Amino acid sequence: MGDNIKNRYEFLYLFDCVNGNPNGDPDSGNAPRIDPQDMHGLVSDVAIKRRIRNYVQAAHGNEPPYSIFIQKSTNLNKPITKAHEETGGIVEKANVDKVRAAQKWICDNFYDVRTFGAVLSTGPNAGQVRGPVQLTFSRSVSPILPMDISITRMAVTDSPKGVVTSADYEKWEKEQAEDTLRTMGRKALIPYGLYMGQGFISSHLAADTGFSDADLELLWDALLNMFEQDRSASKGLMSTLQPVIIFRHVGTDSDLNQRQRQAMLGCAPAHKLFDLVSVELKQGVSVPRGKSDYQLNVKASAVPKGVEIGFAVSEDCKTKIYWNQPPAGMEGLTIQ
Repeated sequence: MGDNIKNRYEFLYLFDCVNGNPNGDPDSGNAPRIDPQDMHGLVSDVAIKRRIRNYVQAAHGNEPPYSIFIQKSTNLNKPITKAHEETGGIVEKANVDKVRAAQKWICDNFYDVRTFGAVLSTGPNAGQVRGPVQLTFSRSVSPILPMDISITRMAVTDSPKGVVTSADYEKWEKEQAEDTLRTMGRKALIPYGLYMGQGFISSHLAADTGFSDADLELLWDALLNMFEQDRSASKGLMSTLQPVIIFRHVGTDSDLNQRQRQAMLGCAPAHKLFDLVSVELKQGVSVPRGKSDYQLNVKASAVPKGVEIGFAVSEDCKTKIYWNQPPAGMEGLTIQ
């Protein structure tokens, strides 16, 4: 997998949703998540992590060292038990060395654990892992309009009393009036929403999990392409908008060892770096209905010393990062 990363990073990404539900809230009938104070839309960090996991699984076939720990309809105690089996067997009370050995085995084999971390103490104890990559809730740039639309389903899912076999169901269907064999349903969506998400990468925590330069490259790939592997009618058209903006801390000291420490610790607060990026409605637009209604502004000239700014884009089936200068021909991007 290569060497562990040696720099601190922050990154910012934009994605949009057209006629879909980007992240339903199960406590609100699966309606799109919103901030009730200002009606801005929300997408949880776990929803984005799920899409990143899905991309990695599709790209690497769920094989070590890119296996996915948190999968649908699985018992997480199974891989934890496997980790103990592979590192000396299960004991009733694992000591510190045994816990660390099992934990390292899991980090070595599962991409999402060495990236996001995990609680590994739910079965045979393998401790807890703090992941180097952390994400915020994504928030829409403008207020959104949640809608609840009625739909007709041309079938039913009744389970009539005494109907057991397929022949019973066929007989029952023939006895029903045609109008009773369809039902109504509902679908939640928003007409349009442009969302901004932020992320942080710690090189110190990367040293604990083994998060490498190759893992970092895969993360950029996943952010740019995660929605391409996660299509569904309920989510409408969702897309990551290019570029993903990356801040890489490199340090300023003339002493190489001290500069490396600066690169790991960072040379500017994350919030000040994020303040260099803004998204605004174009003049004359009151109701946004597409990405072309927005302008992305980046104050590249104000990036502090010791920090580099990168623009990640997908070109020719691979991810390319343009450091300290934007790619040519980026529509809707203003560099100051």
